[in-house]
Amino acid sequence: MADAADLLDAGEKLGPEELRALQLERLRASLRHAYDNVPFYRESFDKAGIRPEDCRSLADLAHFPFTTKGDLREHYPYGMFAVPRERIRRLHASSGTTGLPTVVGYTENDLSMWADMVARSLRAAGGRPGDTVHVAYGYGLFTGGLGAHYGAERLGCTVIPASGGMTARQVRLIRDLEPGIIMVTPSYMLTLLDEFERQGVDPRSTSLRVGVFGAEPWTEQMRREIEERFAIDAVDIYGLSEVIGPGVAQECVETKDGLHVWEDHFYPEIVDPITGEVLPDGEQGELVFTSLTKEAMPIVRYRTRDLTRLLPGTARAFRRMEKITGRSDDMVILRGVNLFPTQIEEIVLRTPGVAPHFQLRLTREGRLDALTVRAEARPGATPEAREAAALSIAAAVKDGVGVSVDVEIVEAESLERSVGKIRRIMDLRPR
Repeated sequence: MADAADLLDAGEKLGPEELRALQLERLRASLRHAYDNVPFYRESFDKAGIRPEDCRSLADLAHFPFTTKGDLREHYPYGMFAVPRERIRRLHASSGTTGLPTVVGYTENDLSMWADMVARSLRAAGGRPGDTVHVAYGYGLFTGGLGAHYGAERLGCTVIPASGGMTARQVRLIRDLEPGIIMVTPSYMLTLLDEFERQGVDPRSTSLRVGVFGAEPWTEQMRREIEERFAIDAVDIYGLSEVIGPGVAQECVETKDGLHVWEDHFYPEIVDPITGEVLPDGEQGELVFTSLTKEAMPIVRYRTRDLTRLLPGTARAFRRMEKITGRSDDMVILRGVNLFPTQIEEIVLRTPGVAPHFQLRLTREGRLDALTVRAEARPGATPEAREAAALSIAAAVKDGVGVSVDVEIVEAESLERSVGKIRRIMDLRPR
């Protein structure tokens, strides 16, 4: 039996000084690549009065300008590419639900690095060569499905490319093909849970032993719900298409204490969401990434809008980021109080008689914004239990968040089910 350390790849075995030296070498090369080949970065650096050669230490990165999703949309579709079109082997794109999609390109080397990082992530999650992996992330322009697929194959796994949707068929595939690992959004895992129970199948009886969940924030309460009802280990994976896709950071199954960032390819910073000032490790702020090895579309100081903090490594030498607590652009300011959907999720999941499915509805009453929490009752819940749950949730939000909300406990299975990233907030306020 191989020692656990023998399973790590060369990048994971770097010492602190070796890692910092490699990061600086790769950072300087990536900044030069971006400046020389992407007009946006040349103009951005020149306007800031800085050049790639001014980066003499990792701390010097703080002097370079940020990149935002707006910048990517402004240069849609190919304006951020740093290589000729004939070198592009694949394109992915965001959904574009709030504007133009962001288009991302990959060279052959980019695709190979991406597969390596997802393979590394799966190994950290407990996967091993020969495992069968059920991929229920959506395939297509979304990076989740294909990113997970090629990473699992790179590790030496058998892949079931189930994609999203057709929930009853997903349950049949899991029962018949007996995968040990599932990769899916946590909200869709709850939808699968409902389907198992609808079919009269005990979710704890399946072959699944590990769930790798990403693409949306999820809480420790949701982890406990999934682990207890499926009898699996639930771990977090992080990524975003603008940086590479899934596989930027991964939670290790042996510790489940945050996600180790694969810092030999992606350099993280935490900044103040308002001022942009770099914050020291341990302080919470907005996560920013700079790619160190991407060819087709290098990214410099990309503002993810995800809120977290950086911590020392544990199961791996790389630094950890805490589970994402929310996004700065998902934050609801309700009568002067900052509120995130994950705060409501924690309360809903610990309330007896309520299923782990909820939605937030923002409306305006006169001049004031109002928020209604709509949560599903568990099957068989009595009217008295539903009323008690509504009162409990309202009191917990008032005590824990500091704002009054209305609560509606609706019929079981009446809210829209997720087949991908769930839409938690319905903003019904007049424009």
